[in-house]
Order: sequence, then structure tokens, then C-alpha cells
Amino acid sequence: MKQQLLSLAITVSLTACASTSAPNIPEQSKPVTIAVVDTVSPSQTSAYLANGEKVITLEKIMSDPDWMGRSPESWYWGDDSNTVLFKQKREGNPLRDLYQQSLSSQAGAQAVKMAQMHIASDRFAQLNKAGTHEVYTFSGNVFVKDVATQKVQQLTYTSATERNAMFLANGDVAYRVGDKFFQHNIEQNRIIELASLVMSKAPSGEESLSYIAQENRELIDYLALQKRNNNLRAEQADKLKAQNGTITTTEFYFGNGNRVVYASLSPKGDKMIVSIAKAGSTRSKTDIMPNYISSDGNIDAEKVRHRVADNRKYKEKLFLLDLKSGLKFPLSYDQLPGYDEDVLASVREENYKREGKTYESKNEPRNIHVMRTWDPIKWQDDGNQVAVMLEAWDNKDRWIATVDLLQNKLTHQHRLHDEAWINYTFNEFGWLDNTNTLYFLSEESGYSHLYTKSLKGKAKQITSGRFEVSDLTLSRDENEIYFKANVKHPGIYEIYKVSTAGGDIQALTDMGGMNDYSLSPDESKLLIEHSTVTMPPELFVIDIANKAEPEQITYTVSDEFKSMPFTAPSIVAVPSSHQDEPVYSRVYLPKNHSQTTEKHRAVMFNHGAGYLQNSHLGWSGYFREYMFHSMLAQQGYVVIDMDFRASKGYGRDWRTAIYRHMGKPEVQDMLDGVEWLVENANVDRNRIGTYGGSYGGFLTLMALFNEPETFQSGSALRLVSDWAYYNHGYTSNILNTPEDDKIAYERSSPIYFAEGLNKPLLINAPMVDDNVFFQDSVRLVQRLIELEKQDFETAIYPVEPHGFVQPSSWLDEYRRIYKLFENTL
Repeated sequence: MKQQLLSLAITVSLTACASTSAPNIPEQSKPVTIAVVDTVSPSQTSAYLANGEKVITLEKIMSDPDWMGRSPESWYWGDDSNTVLFKQKREGNPLRDLYQQSLSSQAGAQAVKMAQMHIASDRFAQLNKAGTHEVYTFSGNVFVKDVATQKVQQLTYTSATERNAMFLANGDVAYRVGDKFFQHNIEQNRIIELASLVMSKAPSGEESLSYIAQENRELIDYLALQKRNNNLRAEQADKLKAQNGTITTTEFYFGNGNRVVYASLSPKGDKMIVSIAKAGSTRSKTDIMPNYISSDGNIDAEKVRHRVADNRKYKEKLFLLDLKSGLKFPLSYDQLPGYDEDVLASVREENYKREGKTYESKNEPRNIHVMRTWDPIKWQDDGNQVAVMLEAWDNKDRWIATVDLLQNKLTHQHRLHDEAWINYTFNEFGWLDNTNTLYFLSEESGYSHLYTKSLKGKAKQITSGRFEVSDLTLSRDENEIYFKANVKHPGIYEIYKVSTAGGDIQALTDMGGMNDYSLSPDESKLLIEHSTVTMPPELFVIDIANKAEPEQITYTVSDEFKSMPFTAPSIVAVPSSHQDEPVYSRVYLPKNHSQTTEKHRAVMFNHGAGYLQNSHLGWSGYFREYMFHSMLAQQGYVVIDMDFRASKGYGRDWRTAIYRHMGKPEVQDMLDGVEWLVENANVDRNRIGTYGGSYGGFLTLMALFNEPETFQSGSALRLVSDWAYYNHGYTSNILNTPEDDKIAYERSSPIYFAEGLNKPLLINAPMVDDNVFFQDSVRLVQRLIELEKQDFETAIYPVEPHGFVQPSSWLDEYRRIYKLFENTL
């Protein structure tokens, strides 16, 4: 098998912040000058190799990451399109400070003074139609800013939390406090309550009385008198409201035991879309997580999420509220195609058959709710149209529907159906107001692409190809949409724009690596967060019209970090024995890889989240692992980090390959990675280990249990051992629910295959993990004990959540992982 390297593969300079892509990988780029010294201990803190190179140590790379530098966070444009604001973590301190950088000044970024924070903290401000003023909230109060003069007017001074501030079409400001919505006329300084969403039954003169209550009313005169007096007061209040124009009725009643999930006010201030769900049953006594190390010395039983095995089906009722008349109209889902399909019929039939039963399919209304995405209810700017994105509880359908504001009903616009599951991302949508058209993302072609649809026409695909489109920004004139996409290669993300009418896409950046963006308010510039494989994110600015080279405006990476001899991994296209597409992987090679005949040890890292991309050409969130892998390469290991099937960035089919059988396609890809290492990286087949956390811990278990002769050892961190114990939102997408699909859970959960373990396993388990419960590790350990397995050890971390926080915990964890590989490989 020939070595297949990414055609755009690179080895990035440790001091470069822009991509240095080349058509082919030169010989000298395979590793960065790393010497192989097997005798060097990673616990040495100031050792140097014979060539003067620093020794990479666990103490350094697992210490507080402030030493690396503190990259800009939460960045955004100032109002003048010539100022950039960003947050930066304080050194040795969890607090963040807000900085302001003028593009026309040679001075560095200046910290925003506390007294000016209410002026600068307008990242999520909304402009009025004229673009002269913006409204936003700061510390729970509402502010209006004159964009030209930067004069700020504070509208509210309350201890309540005002949110969802917006301009109405008439220029007034609206905002929400709890479940009450207000309209604020700035010129008259008048506040009107538009609506109050009340989670109780509407007051009524008619009462449903028990026999005893009715008897009391009839026998006890005092009770009858109290009832009469209460009725008189209610009648008087009703007459006052009817005859006095200063009193308004804004209450909308939705019944006891409910809660507001979404509430969206029309820009006209006259209507509202509201979704209502049950408030949720009281958590059972098992929905707790013991915290053994608490500040008061007691064991805290912390409430945590439900498990998917609890199978609590979920739905919402959707309403249109007329704020002028006080009427509410339920919006039925029966206008949605497939709203009553039995989409799980084949799954249920298979499970019934295994139990010796026969399943009879029938159509009945499915549980439907508003999509869990950012801003799933979109009004046109003038308030004449509104669209809602909806999703089925069984995860197989997503609908976009408009609301007929005259007939008070839903009108179907688009259905996205997936036999596996609808993606939780790629759900951006909105209005082209000028043409009464919707735009949205959809994976229906196999990749996330941009579509438009007139309300009475068919959907039109605007972008196409084997790449994924995301992060949409509509231009003010609505003629263009800006977006991020991996057009050049799955692991390179650049910024593009396309006409809303269709046509060729135009590349706006060519920086390589990973790029995220924000369009300036005047639409003349792009603010780019750019990173490479070896360099953390920094901020750049690009002048769109002049097509100038990107200008770097932040320099936060430390000199110490840049001086470290970390390995720049190559991106390798590992051929697959199960599908046409290769498995893209990061490969870390020791310096003498091409000069020695001695076979190497190797480690395979399995990334977490399942749906996550790590073999891209930008900075990885697994930065500690990047440094650890460099340390291993410095000591002669080869390391491979694969974007196995289920990973993000490679389209719908790659994402859903694990439907109903998690752990099988991924382990198949891992085996192909092993073959590649043996044939192309001079690796000893009998000296390969594997490790990973969360989903990566799950895969480590599946590999060791089901392919026991492939890996000589493995470490599973914050592992999933039984998917029935994980949450509903993630797990039911892939495996349905245990009630419907026991087969999928049993063949996807490592605990069912624990008897296959015959190589050393290290289990690292945080105890206050409210994502993957500590219970997963406890149950697996007991199973291994009962199976009389000997080659496993467990390390617990009493104060750590799912993502470790304390440097001492990181160091302890990776010392154990390193020791495992040193002893077994």
C-alpha cells in the first residue's frame, strides 16, 4: 500500500501564523527537528537534547496553559468598522478583560474601563431599520446607543433581568422580563405591557367543585357570602377594564404545570409565536450525582440530567397570540407532511421479531417541537411574515413552516427527512425580505448547502459540491450571503460569498488552516480568527474591496511556546477498506523515521464527541494532546489521530455511518489506521496502543474488547460504557431509544463485550462528571471484576468534571497514560 498524503498537506512553521501550504510534502517536512532519545524522562523540566533542543516534559505541557499565551476570545467589531473588541483571560486568573483595538492606531489594544463597559459591551446589539441606533442589554438592563455619536441612553434601571431587546417597526424598543413583554416609547418615556404569559388556568366564574365543597357552600352561609363578594369584585374589575382605556388586558393563560420554551414577538408588536411544554416531572431519586468533596464537608447530591433510558417523550404546543384582541390560536402540526408517519416501523419490527412478537405499524401524530437551534423563529423585518423551524422527537424530520397570520395556521415550506437522524447543526435560516423568500441550510444533497425558496415556489440550491457550508451572514442589500466552508479540502476552512440568486462562489480568504469570521458593520472588512496546526488562534483583518493581504492585529502566543520543539503533524488520507473515501488523520512522526530500520512503537488517539473534526489544519481544542503527541514523537513513537466515520466535516453519510451501531464503523477505520502505520510508518504491529476520552474512551473500550489482538494496551478516559445511561438529546439521534431499539443499544455498548478484554486497560474516571456519569465507570469495573479480569486499573479524580480543570489532575492522568504505554509497548 502506497503512502497517501493529503495533496495539500503541510508542515507548519512553529512561528508562522498564516498557512504555508504546498502541493506536495517535502522530505524535510515530515517531522519538525525532533531527536529520538529513549532514555530521556518526561519528568525532566529543563533537559536539553544533544542538538540543543528542549525536552518536552509532562510537567510543562500539563501545567496551567497560560504559559502558552492567552488567545483572543469573544471577538467582535466596533460600531465604526475600524475598531475590534475581544476578551482575553488574565494570567493565572479565570477572569476575562475586554480589550479594544483601533485599526488606525499603532498603539496596542487597550483594556476597556469598567465605567465604559456598558458602551462597549454591545456584541449582540440590534440595529434599527435606519441603521442609526442600536439596542442591547448589559448586566440585565436595556441600553440604546446612537451609532454616530456613541451617546448611550439607559432605558431600565432594575434588579430584574431584561433580555431579548429589539427595535419595533415604529421605532419603539421592546424587551422581555421573565414571561412578560414590554414596549418602551423612548420619546414619551412610556412603557406598555404587551403580553404576560401565565402558566395557570384562566380565571373563570364556573368552578368544578367536589361533593364536599358543594355541600359546604349550601350549608355554611359564610362561605356562600364570601363567594358572592368575590364575584362582585371580579365583575367590577371587568367593567373597569371595559370602560377605562388606561387599563389593558395582556394575560394569556396556558394552564398549570407548563413552561414557555420559545416566545418571539413580531416587529410590529402586535403578534407573538409561543411554544409551550410541560414543566417537567419531578426528577426521580436516581437523577443525582454524589459530590464527595464539597465546601461544607458533606456529600452533595447534585441534580443531573435524565438518561435516555428514562424515555421521556417530549413535545410542544405552538400558539399564535394576537396581542390586540387578546386571542390565542393553537397552530396544528397536521399541515406538515409526515407529521403522523410511523418512521420507526422497521426498527420496531426488527426488535419485536427478536422477542418473538409481531409489530403492527400505525400512523398517529408524532411528538413535534421547535428546533433546538439559535433563533428558530424568524420574523420579516416588517412583521408581515414569520417562519418557524420544527423538529420531530424521533429525530427523523425537520420542517420549516410559515404562519398564515390571517387563517391562523401553519403553511409547510420545506421538509428535511433523514432515515438516520437530523443533524443538530447546519440549521441556519432566515428571510430575504426584498423578495419574500426564505434562505436556509440543508444536508439533503449529502452535504450542508445553501438553499432559497419563495413561499409559493420550489427550493433552489445555491451552493453545491463535496464541502460543508455554515456560518451564514446576509448582506444589507440581501444580494449576497457570506459563509464558511471547507471547499479546498475537508480540513481547510476559508470564507466565501455567493449571490442569493445563485452562481459561482467567491473566495474571500486564502489563509489555509482554520478561519472563522465576522463581517464589519459597513461590510468593507472581515475580522478573521485564524489558526494553524501548530499555532493557536490570532485575529486578522482583511479589506474585502482591496483584496489586501490579511493584517494580523493580535500577538498573544508566548515566545516560550514558539520556542518549543513541537511536532507538526502531517495530514494523511488513510485508505479505507470499507468505503471509497479515505480516513483523514493527523500523523506525528519521529525525526529519524526515514533513516532508521528499527520499527517504532505507535499510539492511536481517539477524539471525543463522536461528531467532531480533529484532523483539520487548524489549532485543535485537544492542545494538550497535541503537545503530548509531540512528546511521544520526540521519544520515538509514531502517533495517529483519525477522523473516523461519525466525525464532523465530511458530509451526511460519514456522519450517519454509525446509525444503530456505534463503535463498529469507527473501529473498522481504526484497524485501517493500524494497517497504514505498519505499511507506511515503519511501525511494529505488536507495539501499538490506543487511548481517548469521552467518545474516544468509548472507542478505546470497543477496540480492546472486540479486537483484543490489535492493540497491546489502552486507556479509556471519562468513558461511556453503556449508552442507555447517556443523555437523550445525543444518544436517541443515533440509537433511537432503548424502548424502541434495544438491539442498537446492546450492540453499541462496551459493557456487553467486556469479556473480550485480554490486554492492559487503564480507566481514568472523574467523579463529578455531569456529562458522562461516574456510574459508567463503576458499572464497567464491577462487570470486569465479575468476569475475573486482571489487566485493568482504575484512577479516579474526585473533584473533576467531564473536562478536567486542575493542572494536577491533567498531570496525574497523563503520567498514568504515559506509564501504561512505556510498560506495554
